[in-house]
Amino acid sequence: MLWSMAVGFFFGAVLLILESCYGAEIINGNAVDPRLMPYMTLLETSKGPCGGTLIDPQWVLTAAHCVQVKKVQLGMHSIKQPEQVQGIKTSVPHPCFNEHEKVNDLMLLKLKKRVKETDLVKPLRLSETITDPPAGRRCLVAGWGLTDSSSKKISDVLMAANVTVIDRRKCNSEKYYNYNPVITLNMICAGSDGGKPADTCKGDSGGPLMCDNKLVGVTSSGGNPCGQIHKPGVYSFLSKAQLAWINKTMKKYHEI
Repeated sequence: MLWSMAVGFFFGAVLLILESCYGAEIINGNAVDPRLMPYMTLLETSKGPCGGTLIDPQWVLTAAHCVQVKKVQLGMHSIKQPEQVQGIKTSVPHPCFNEHEKVNDLMLLKLKKRVKETDLVKPLRLSETITDPPAGRRCLVAGWGLTDSSSKKISDVLMAANVTVIDRRKCNSEKYYNYNPVITLNMICAGSDGGKPADTCKGDSGGPLMCDNKLVGVTSSGGNPCGQIHKPGVYSFLSKAQLAWINKTMKKYHEI
């Protein structure tokens, strides 16, 4: 109970800090104390770094396009100092993932062993149901991705940003993505509120989209270069069907 209260306080502090810095984003964004987001993970893949969310002591949720994950680093602020490093026992991409259409961009990673829970490493439990966040809702993204679209190196420290949910019809409009890709009901568009850019970038894929202190999405894609107001981040929405797939998969591989 005390830990839950502490997490709530810390998470609220993160939002307060970000809201006080108008337009804060991972691109030129704000560093975050790792104790505020102990579920954050950094993945080493065959195509570069990705993010992920520890949702169980032995499971990480990330994006399906983060292929061939070699290891998972947990409990760190600087990428040079992970508290724990884990190998992968099983990788389970969503069976209906389509890289071209960017749909069902979800993957579960079963770690070789359960993490040791500490102040810096704790799973973020999924809610039984998740409400589709309405347009205008302010949410939170985080990761170690590029802090500048022209940079060649990911951030050394964990960064976080406030992003604003954008109506799907607007996101599909000619001014935005013009149906390339098609923003479906299983996706969430979120980015700038119309002021300064607010976005995730290369290296943030697979990381969390948090709304009202709940994990509601996974970072999937976005504009190239990142940070464009009319090319916001696109996130895989954890709909009822996606939650059912996650729970079914974790149960299926429980003894494997």
